Amino acid sequence: MINLDSEKDTLALGAALAAHAQRGDVIALTGPLGAGKTTLARGFIQKLADPYEEVVSPTFTLVQVYDAEPAPIWHFDLYRLKTADDVLEVGFEEALATGISLIEWPERLGNFQLNARLDVTLSSAGSGRHAVLSGGEAWVERLAAVRRDVSGT
Repeated sequence: MINLDSEKDTLALGAALAAHAQRGDVIALTGPLGAGKTTLARGFIQKLADPYEEVVSPTFTLVQVYDAEPAPIWHFDLYRLKTADDVLEVGFEEALATGISLIEWPERLGNFQLNARLDVTLSSAGSGRHAVLSGGEAWVERLAAVRRDVSGT
């Protein structure tokens, strides 16, 4: 678990994750409304795309794509998704094949299988937040590096 005492800490975690992200990665952001999912996405996107990029949750468009290196970033907000199959209409397969996907409300995907998935679960903790990170084999070494980056050790 990572303690996020401020918005700045949440942005820094997003940036640390971005520094270790690769084409084909899926980062699933879960947590209740107001938990910091979009703030974390902002830190991630600003690290790889443009530090001054305005990043808002794509609640009504469902997806926003950002030009970045090492791959385009597809930022999905699936809160308003009616069925899991609807995600195919907004470029989901292309995102998985060509980019890095940040997905808010990933539980709306149903049974879609996602490779190279990292789960980031955010929750409130007093005046701050907690983040729990869990990923498969593709993330083991990278998560150790992210934790070092965030802790500064």
